[in-house]
Amino acid sequence: MRANDGKVSRRGQAHAVIGLVVGVMAWAAAPAWAIDVKLSPDEARKALEAGRAPMEKAASPEDVKKILQQASLVTRVGADPEKDSCGASAILRTKRYRLEAFGRQEAAESKKQKKDVRMPDEFIQKVVDMPNMEVEVQLCGEDEYFAEKADIVFQQKGKNIRPVDLSPADRGRKNDGTGPAYRSRFTARFGYETFDPNAKTTIIVTLQDGQTMQFDADFSQVK
Repeated sequence: MRANDGKVSRRGQAHAVIGLVVGVMAWAAAPAWAIDVKLSPDEARKALEAGRAPMEKAASPEDVKKILQQASLVTRVGADPEKDSCGASAILRTKRYRLEAFGRQEAAESKKQKKDVRMPDEFIQKVVDMPNMEVEVQLCGEDEYFAEKADIVFQQKGKNIRPVDLSPADRGRKNDGTGPAYRSRFTARFGYETFDPNAKTTIIVTLQDGQTMQFDADFSQVK
């Protein structure tokens, strides 16, 4: 009986170890939210530092321009403006995006005033508590009013998700690149509770003439 008890015990231990390993592997494989819906105070401070540090090192207007361009590329989905200057795209202004922008502003003001300048805590908390993600859509068309009354939805898992708010599109500006003659943009705000911040998404823009533009966005790659 003791020998059998020992075997049972060892089997039990083996099953426990296997169960633990499987559990750890499952946890490691489980997707983590990429777009940060909730940020701790420590994470918010790190986001500020991530935006501030490069700007503190910037030694010329060209350096500043590169930093700002890189910041918009990190949360841009859709066409790459370096490869397709008039392809439809969007910049996702997430909480982390805004906090890093605050950090860059801190660095710029610190240089200007020749002393450390930091955002008030209430400004930072306001960003952390934001219920909506702002999406700036950029696209091109043949008429300067082509984007007037433009509409947008996120399509996830066969369901269309509408914005909680939509701002009118800018009047089109002359496009310096190839393709359609005018470039415009508009902004929409989507409630964080309305969409899956880790899902592959299709962004669909509908113009007033019924024309649609769509592009894919992998939210799991955006913070």
